Amino acid sequence: MLGDFFHGVFYQPLYNVIIFFYDVAWQDFGIAIILTTLLLKVILIPLTNKQIASQKQLQEVQPKIKALQQKYKDDKERQTKEIMNFYKENKVNPFGGCLPLIIQMFFFFAIYRIIFNTSNNGFNVHAADLYAFVFNPGSINHLFLNFLDLTAPSIVLAVLTAIAQYFQLKMMMKNQPKPEEKPAGEGPDIATMMNKQMVIMMPAMILIFGVNLASALTLYWLVSTLFMIGQQEYILRVQEAGTK
Repeated sequence: MLGDFFHGVFYQPLYNVIIFFYDVAWQDFGIAIILTTLLLKVILIPLTNKQIASQKQLQEVQPKIKALQQKYKDDKERQTKEIMNFYKENKVNPFGGCLPLIIQMFFFFAIYRIIFNTSNNGFNVHAADLYAFVFNPGSINHLFLNFLDLTAPSIVLAVLTAIAQYFQLKMMMKNQPKPEEKPAGEGPDIATMMNKQMVIMMPAMILIFGVNLASALTLYWLVSTLFMIGQQEYILRVQEAGTK
């Protein structure tokens, strides 16, 4: 049941989009993936904007959340209740940024399955998954710009993706409110420490995956991250202009 849902909602539509772009874009699998990624990001703009707005809202209320945590540190049940009431009263959804990430992961797995199945099928198009209006090119050339094998890992793409992910996370973190000065002897701020670690750990994980997975997946992630950087920059400029 879940497999049929994934196939019908994510895999098959994405497969048809890739094959369509492959046919119209000089039969280059890499360009087809780039165009497909850009199309997905454009479609997901409303959800992604909500994700960015939700993250910014959570960052802005962090000092008050920390105050509640400190106030009720000896009563965890009361602490949780007060924090949830605060979220409700201020119309803050702590999980508002999760949906776009989940949807993007489904598309990521769909692209992985498309590459895996296409490789196992001798790079022949699986006609049974094509819609009637999508032209069947017969077979797929898996080289990007006629030299990069998208079914094999690419260290260059992996490094570029990790760098892009680093800058995207840094851009997110720089808009967080500065942590308040802590009294002498008090421990470091855990949330701040986790954020700093995430800026290093996430790109490192992307690099590790990138040098072990098909470069078509890395290309998808790179284009997605670059698009997100531009989208975040645009939203921040609009917000800054609105506060002047």
